[in-house]
Amino acid sequence: MQKETKTEVYQAADDFLMSPKVDFCFKELFQSPKVRQGFLAAILGKNPGEIVETQLMQTILSKESADSKYGILDVRVLMTNGSQIDLEMQVAPLEYWDKRMIFYLSKMYTEQIQEGDDYDKIKKCVRVHVSILDFNHFKDDNKCYREIAFCDLENGEKYTDLLEIHVMELKKLPEEQTDEPLLIKWMRFLAANRKEDFEKMAEQDQYIGEAYETLKKLSADETKRLEYEVRQKALRDKNAIEDYGYHRGEKAGEELGRSRVNRLNAKLLEEDRLDDLKESLLDTDYQQKLFEEFGL
Repeated sequence: MQKETKTEVYQAADDFLMSPKVDFCFKELFQSPKVRQGFLAAILGKNPGEIVETQLMQTILSKESADSKYGILDVRVLMTNGSQIDLEMQVAPLEYWDKRMIFYLSKMYTEQIQEGDDYDKIKKCVRVHVSILDFNHFKDDNKCYREIAFCDLENGEKYTDLLEIHVMELKKLPEEQTDEPLLIKWMRFLAANRKEDFEKMAEQDQYIGEAYETLKKLSADETKRLEYEVRQKALRDKNAIEDYGYHRGEKAGEELGRSRVNRLNAKLLEEDRLDDLKESLLDTDYQQKLFEEFGL
């Protein structure tokens, strides 16, 4: 019997679809001009016909000096009016997320002019952040999408539209409803895990339909699939290493905590302070005071 090639094996597994939540797939999807057109129209609240043309730009932002830091973007798009939009799929928790967002947006903004240029050359810069983290950036509400801009804190009036941040938190998506905004439909497409879910969203909008067709072609491409699997493995390995480090730290912390409590109990028994011992076992605030008293 003839041996199957890798290509034949991949094509036989016709139910396989890459996940847009993996940043490799996310970047590849937006290589399609029509996918960019539909998604950006949803973000900007425009009719897709108003998005005449989009161009992919260099994703590495320049350094101002030898000692300064590079900025590396996922997908950077130039609009016909000169404005720029950066699209990022965030696949891992990041410390100082807010500072990082401002850093990238600021570099996009300031990179537009050189020494001697007038400020009127500066165009709008937008950063679109799609989050699939295991925690939410904004913990005090259930809003899955928000637009952030400079505004007057007293009356909420927008100061300028030259800098904007759009944040999508896929883990906050509510139960599906009828007549949802197109942007929410795009979020459901990006968050989908099953072929049926992708197909359902694709039927509701021609541009999401184009994204689904692009996704199927990517998933059937042997080279792209190998690249995807390498990236997916790297992310799994990174998460496993971080989890291992966290659990080791957690275990060490528990052991240190038990040792500290045992030393406190020994001190209280030694000084015959049985009432303090009893209270410390019931009240962690009182226990903390005793730690401080004994310098533990």
